[in-house]
Amino acid sequence: MSKAFTKESDDAPEDDDAGLPPLPGGGKNYITGAGYTRLRAELMDLIDNERPKIVDVVHWAASNGDRSENGDYIYGKKRLREIDRRIRFLTRRLEIAVVADPSLHFGNDQIFFGATVTYVDGAGKERTVTILGIDEVDNLKGEISWISPVARTLLKAREGDVLELLTPQGRDEIEILRVQYPAPSP
Repeated sequence: MSKAFTKESDDAPEDDDAGLPPLPGGGKNYITGAGYTRLRAELMDLIDNERPKIVDVVHWAASNGDRSENGDYIYGKKRLREIDRRIRFLTRRLEIAVVADPSLHFGNDQIFFGATVTYVDGAGKERTVTILGIDEVDNLKGEISWISPVARTLLKAREGDVLELLTPQGRDEIEILRVQYPAPSP
């Protein structure tokens, strides 16, 4: 039988964390205040706006009769499951979130969560990264997760330190040039 004709079960177990980086042992989910605010805003938008709209569409589609060939009903239910999965994920992540304020380290040359670090690798290439929470990073903006291998190597080091970074290509030596933190808000 073709996969296209199999019934998708509504009560099938779903892995809410599929494809996402796991939290390290201890379960702390460090995040900046801005990151926490963004995740909370997404959660509230899903609960207050997105989900009610889809529920209305599914309710309307179900009232039209035959559900087996009703595209609005089928795709609405699928979207509803996606929204519910994201709501569960965000709720769990926000419950264990530990909001850290990087500006507390302003002026410090030691690397902690929230630092923007400029370093040079063994090939002489200069890179700048900001160490943030796993749920708020954007690799295209030079942000890395605090649990990434680069961040783990950098954490607790200071400006001027030369560190050994283990990469898939082997060992690389990196030198920390600058450590910056956001200024405290007045």
